[in-house]
Amino acid sequence: MSRLEGHVSYITGAASGIGLVTAKRFAQEGAVVIGADLKYSNSWEEVAAISPASSFHELDVREEEPQQEAAEAAISQHGKIDSVMTAAGVAGGGPVHMLELEEWQRVIDINLTGTMLSVKVCLPSMIEQRKGSIITVASVEGLEGCEGGSCYNASKGGVVILTKNLACDYGRLGIRANAICPGFIDTPMFQTAIIGGMGEERADPIRFQHKLGRWGKPEEIAGTALFLASDDSSFVSGVALPVDGGYVAGHQYGMAEMMDLA
Repeated sequence: MSRLEGHVSYITGAASGIGLVTAKRFAQEGAVVIGADLKYSNSWEEVAAISPASSFHELDVREEEPQQEAAEAAISQHGKIDSVMTAAGVAGGGPVHMLELEEWQRVIDINLTGTMLSVKVCLPSMIEQRKGSIITVASVEGLEGCEGGSCYNASKGGVVILTKNLACDYGRLGIRANAICPGFIDTPMFQTAIIGGMGEERADPIRFQHKLGRWGKPEEIAGTALFLASDDSSFVSGVALPVDGGYVAGHQYGMAEMMDLA
């Protein structure tokens, strides 16, 4: 049997990148996927082909009412929501003295407030059935600082603490909450913000800090999300899980090469 047979999952940021790849993986494992993103993508047809009962909603995660409508439609049609994954997010940052308040607010509103609202609209169904899995997408930059991170890092750090609080508040009801903290994952946003913004040569020291020596793949985040959505993780809650090729394992200075370990 597929690992998510009969499962209903609400996934934001589902039109591209990590959200889309996770939606496909969940559908392949038997889930009905309720996708949400700012704009519909033809790539969603791949999800619909695998799971015809799945649906897509164009919405802004900063707005509660459209998300509430999407959740209510899912419950009306399928009777429940078993998991939520908050993959919607944007890049942004810069040194604080140069940071416009509008940019700070945009990143916080989408990455942190949007995460809260996405979870909020799914909780009533989980509370009623006394079971559910909340999977937030934070970042390694929500676990430690970096140059120029400011609002992005603050938003993702907020997601980590929010997730831990969700685990505390709802655990007695059988609802688990965990944050995936990806390293640098090769997605369209990564290509625009990192490779496009810095160039491959200047970005290479970031790649070097991933102890596996490469950028991550969206499929690797999707596999982790599948574990957290499934009963395989039934005793896992309140965790901020780095999926980062060893990025936060410690500092790296080139000694491995000197010891012929690279």
